[in-house]
Amino acid sequence: MKIELINAGKKFRKDWIFKNLNYTFETNKTYAILGPNGSGKSTLLQAISGIMPINEGSVLYTKNQNNIDGDSIYKSIVFASPYLELIEEFTLEECLVFHRKLKPFSEDISNEAFLDFVFLKEHRHKEIRNFSSGMKQRLKLGLAFKSESSIMILDEPTSNLDEKGIDWYLENIKNHLQNKIVLIGSNEKREYDFCGKSLNIMDYK
Repeated sequence: MKIELINAGKKFRKDWIFKNLNYTFETNKTYAILGPNGSGKSTLLQAISGIMPINEGSVLYTKNQNNIDGDSIYKSIVFASPYLELIEEFTLEECLVFHRKLKPFSEDISNEAFLDFVFLKEHRHKEIRNFSSGMKQRLKLGLAFKSESSIMILDEPTSNLDEKGIDWYLENIKNHLQNKIVLIGSNEKREYDFCGKSLNIMDYK
């Protein structure tokens, strides 16, 4: 899998978030997307994922030298972020059933094993709206870790996690990097210090 940004630019009103961005992301490589708070890291990640359109340039996706249409790339991406909402009316168990219809779990992990993995087994019948922010974030990360994907994007991955949750993230992230492009948006070094490459959005203002 390969993602190419070609002269990519995004602006809100008259202010450019980034412009003239040329960069290539490749499978089996990990990338830290860096910059201070409010610099546009999340906007860039949303543009790379296809959630948000860019104003100029292009984002190209290829797999085995075949182009993937921008409208279909979501099938290959998992994205975890504190600002992307879960369906709060679902119970945890309903959430897993719904999610697996869209994205199968890797290695066909069972729901039971997944609930053990995210330490939420006793909450399987609770509606997501009644979860704490930390429980929601752990669930989002768990879904990102265990879903089949070619591209994994994590924005502020330890946001809302307590120390135990942060330790859980740090313990598991390195086991879920193989055979995919991994992008971590952060300004917390411990969230991304395993990344082999970095892109600082301040270089593209």
